[in-house]
Amino acid sequence: MKSLLTTTRVATLALGLAISTPILSHAQKGYKPTKENLAAREQFRNRGFGIFLHWGLYSMFAQGEWYMTNANLNHAEYAKSAAAFYPAQFDAAKWVAAIKASGAGYLTITSRHHEGFSLWNTKYSDYNIVKATPFKRDILAELRDECRKQGLGFHIYYSLLDWTRDDYYPIGRTGRGTGRTTHGDWKTYDAFMNDQLKELVQDYGAEAIWFDGEWDQDENPGFDWHYDKMYAGIHALNPACLIGNNHHGEVHEGEDFQMFERDVPGANTAGLSGQSISKLPIETCQTMNGMWGYKIVDQNYKSDTTLIRLLVETAGRNANLLLNVGPEASGVLPATAIDRLEKIGRWMKTNGVTVKDGVREGIIPPQEWGVTTQKGKTLYLHILSWKSRMLSLPLTQKVKRVVAFESRKPIPYQQTKAGLTLTFDKAPSEANAIDYIVEVTLQ
Repeated sequence: MKSLLTTTRVATLALGLAISTPILSHAQKGYKPTKENLAAREQFRNRGFGIFLHWGLYSMFAQGEWYMTNANLNHAEYAKSAAAFYPAQFDAAKWVAAIKASGAGYLTITSRHHEGFSLWNTKYSDYNIVKATPFKRDILAELRDECRKQGLGFHIYYSLLDWTRDDYYPIGRTGRGTGRTTHGDWKTYDAFMNDQLKELVQDYGAEAIWFDGEWDQDENPGFDWHYDKMYAGIHALNPACLIGNNHHGEVHEGEDFQMFERDVPGANTAGLSGQSISKLPIETCQTMNGMWGYKIVDQNYKSDTTLIRLLVETAGRNANLLLNVGPEASGVLPATAIDRLEKIGRWMKTNGVTVKDGVREGIIPPQEWGVTTQKGKTLYLHILSWKSRMLSLPLTQKVKRVVAFESRKPIPYQQTKAGLTLTFDKAPSEANAIDYIVEVTLQ
């Protein structure tokens, strides 16, 4: 994933990604999701909100997850940092508890980012948390066990590219200054990836695989990632395992959910989400500050109001929010990130029923004042910005009752063939600075 580096690079890069000409993907042909997979998709939708964790050796440098390629560091020298990686304060139980308290229903952890270092005891590379560091503990196994214990979904991010291996060839448009002077055979890299993915699905119980990096080969038209074999292999091991791929293009066959980056579905302010919205479950990922991996100078955190509204706006577009935290090298979550999780959690305790657990986008599409969500006959109006005491809605379905969600106080309304008009004691933006929620019961 990519940090915000410079204004020129932001125009083309984010999360380490860029939009470009499509490459040959060979997705899983004739894919028909099983009943188990369809049930997993609904569970994913119901969870509504997840926390992204970007963690690896790059946290030691405190320069973000793209430090190796941005600084053109020799990968062999960079790898020596593993000998000093000892996150003594890492506590999987505390991490999962903090995430659960935020109201999130799942976490997604970077098992292997573009730097090539694996956060689990993989049999297929000694460059991992157990074999290459003095820490000697399996991060993924500990997080998986805590997610199961505390009732969170466990999703795993996996990078398709690698800035260290010479068999990742042809070299993509990133990592060109990391000291790879020879090249191996792509077939060995392809086998390596599929072996690792088998471990993650079969041995580590990944409920979803979150791919990233297809964009790295966008300058090599016709490049084949062999998704047909990769996706089919994952589904064969566990039909319920969901596959998503952050390629910024149209959904490939065999994928079970669609991703949008740094934007709510339908928007493209970051230049990374111009693809059409599919009928699959949808997830949009966003940072709390500017970076994905920990960067010591990046303290420009979004406010709790901004993050809660992002969660609401995402839910109002029938999507999950995957909100990122970049843990520090010591193994702790940054204090400001913990503060934001706690504040989101307090809001979710009261209002979470309006954005998750079976709630979907409402029958009224996003409006200038906000969005709607809905569960059955209950429609929630999330009024995020409205300075008038009156609000007219394009709602012609007959209404049984209208109340303020928090106070349960009835809100006067008039309904005609043209729609519904509400009258408030004072403007919603004055009554609640974050999200004024109106509960409308339909007949």
